[in-house]
Amino acid sequence: MIDQGTLQQILDAAEIADVVGDFVTLKRRGTSLIGLCPFHNEKTPSFNVSQAKGIYKCFGCGKGGSSVNFIMEHEHLSYADALRWLANKYNIQIREKEENPEDIKERNDRESQLIVSEFAQKFFSEQLWETNSGRLIGLSYLRQRGMRDEIIKKFGIGYCPEGKDTMTSAAIKEGFKMEYLEKTGLTIKREDWVRDRFAGRMMFPIHGISGRVIGFGGRTLTQDKTIAKYLNSPESDIYHKSRVLYGIFQAKRSIIKEDKCYLVEGYTDVTSLHQSGIENVVASSGTSLTIDQIRLIRRFTNNVTIIYDGDQAGIKASMRGIDMVLEEGINVKVLPLPEGEDPDSFSRSMSATQLGEYIRANETDFIKFKTKLLLAGVENDPISRAKLITDIVSSIAVIPAEIVRSEYLKECSRLLDVREAVLYNEIRKLKVKSEDELIKHQERELIREANVKAPVLAVPLPEINPCENEERELLKLLLKYGSHQIFEVENPETNLTEPVYVAGFVLSELEADQMVSVNPVIKAVFDEYQEYVEVKNFDAIKHFVNHPDLAVSQLVSDILSEKNKLSDFWRKRGSYIEEEHEILYQLVPKVLQEYKLRYITFLISQAEQGIRKAYENHDDEAIQDFQRRYQKLKTVEGLLCGHLGRRTITS
Repeated sequence: MIDQGTLQQILDAAEIADVVGDFVTLKRRGTSLIGLCPFHNEKTPSFNVSQAKGIYKCFGCGKGGSSVNFIMEHEHLSYADALRWLANKYNIQIREKEENPEDIKERNDRESQLIVSEFAQKFFSEQLWETNSGRLIGLSYLRQRGMRDEIIKKFGIGYCPEGKDTMTSAAIKEGFKMEYLEKTGLTIKREDWVRDRFAGRMMFPIHGISGRVIGFGGRTLTQDKTIAKYLNSPESDIYHKSRVLYGIFQAKRSIIKEDKCYLVEGYTDVTSLHQSGIENVVASSGTSLTIDQIRLIRRFTNNVTIIYDGDQAGIKASMRGIDMVLEEGINVKVLPLPEGEDPDSFSRSMSATQLGEYIRANETDFIKFKTKLLLAGVENDPISRAKLITDIVSSIAVIPAEIVRSEYLKECSRLLDVREAVLYNEIRKLKVKSEDELIKHQERELIREANVKAPVLAVPLPEINPCENEERELLKLLLKYGSHQIFEVENPETNLTEPVYVAGFVLSELEADQMVSVNPVIKAVFDEYQEYVEVKNFDAIKHFVNHPDLAVSQLVSDILSEKNKLSDFWRKRGSYIEEEHEILYQLVPKVLQEYKLRYITFLISQAEQGIRKAYENHDDEAIQDFQRRYQKLKTVEGLLCGHLGRRTITS
């Protein structure tokens, strides 16, 4: 069976409109999407998809259900096979196992934690509305902040009374186990004492997308600066802070209807905007925005407006996270509030109509906003302007839609007074670098997995170097351009950019991938170059041409005398696109990829030899080892081929 964690991951990823949209052309009608039913012939659409509910329903033939049900019905698959189909669509690795007593316990534990969380929410609400301390302390605090009763009830806000273990004692009395009170973080237990985690705090229950309570945020009512203002539930089997957005359950219908989501920081920001009539709003609950939170929003809309407090320093600090939103293909706008205001205070200072008008008049496209904000104060500083251009272009570069990128570049060209061609060139450099980093990570992960268990049978090394041509091309680049800069990278500790040179880049890549030439002379040159990579003004050509080892000197002289053997990838209409030294940022990584692909094909051939020998020796364990290695290597080969434009390498 598919384990519970994988199952939940699949169900979370399988957004109904996305799944159905692979087979049905959907158009929006009100809060739903409609299309022609794929299960019976019809000319008038009767097939409805509700993103808020996560279901489809055909009012013609009666079929309906979830994303999994749709795939089962459409593709004629079993439940398990439909899950596998969805896992493949969303690149989720399936972990399968037979359900044993531990699996059953894990499933029951999760349900028990949900049940005890629901009890706690009801207890906190009862304390707020039905006890003297709750009304005097908690309810009066909320009303002082202008929160109306219907909003308090809508979000299930409550109060955890002062005292050591009031909530815990009530839960135990109702038959709940201490084990689950601890696991959800509601109770803290030590050897000799027990206490409520949230004693004396206003309680904001956090609902999952289905509406069940999965955690809490507790706000202190004391002015003591040594006490944390907000305290969240700890991570648990049911609550993962990075995957949750406060208010998503209450907001999802409105997000779909308005086709827009407002993103704020805190709990009261959400409740205040709801009270002002803006319900399509969620909060990141004080955490830096995560990719899981962004994808949760994208299930309901591709349009996000981020509402900032009126703090310029805070706005600049949080901008980097917005690149993740852009990378997911979401249209981002920002709404900076006046100095000293936050969404909570600002929404309470005006009527709902005034607030709506302010938002419409002041929300600004993120790229334009970022450009104008960062331009302020650097107009006459060429160095700062250059860094600014790189910063803005890096945000545009992550946008997946080429047309959108093009429009932004035109606008930035006008705002920055920089030629579009310059900006396009920066984009190209950044995208090449990004692709290389991604493929490099994937390759190394797969190679690491492929080598977890070494094959049982040894396979002899080839007599002829299978990567001779690629290694010679790399050596030529090292000899001619080793000291040339190809990239700049940002040091996360200093926030300053640092140069990356050809020699350092190539040699660190080879070392990281543990790629060693079978040609002893080529290996000797790579090894010796490593010793000089930090030496300033190192003249590689002079050093190796005059090397005391005749074989090294001969090899280097031969390489420098060869005609350029670069593949047709670098040619365009019969001539080189640019001079070689002008495209090193693109050329060096690509030649490295060529080398890695050749190296992988060599390892694949060795794995094939190993499989054949294992079959001859009837060694089942060795067969399995080599087959696993072969599968991993083939996956790496596919990644590299895709990265190089699906070209084949010839002998």
